[in-house]
Amino acid sequence: MGLMAHPQVSIGAGNQAIRLSSARILLVFAYLQALDVMTTLAFLLAGVQEANPLVRQTIAWTGSPLAGLLLVKFAALLLGLYCWASGRVRLLQRANIFFAALVAWNLCCLVLGLGRAPHA
Repeated sequence: MGLMAHPQVSIGAGNQAIRLSSARILLVFAYLQALDVMTTLAFLLAGVQEANPLVRQTIAWTGSPLAGLLLVKFAALLLGLYCWASGRVRLLQRANIFFAALVAWNLCCLVLGLGRAPHA
């Protein structure tokens, strides 16, 4: 199988990695931030406390879970944009791995928690 050509993605045979453009890495970061907001809201609606003290304090300060989360994620997006603009794409890639694992963990916990919830 030969190499496939695409301006933003490089896919090779064997053990060669997929390489995304820096703009797509930033887009993935933003997408993962949105998923983190949604899974965190699902946890909060299920009565689970926010584990991150900074996020917990921001939610208390704004008086609204949604407003607090959006404020924190806006700051995260600004940091991601700074990393992208200053060429720190590798740091952004590592953040993407962290947030992908976090969202996967949140989803697993939600699914397992919903399976144990009493049915109405």
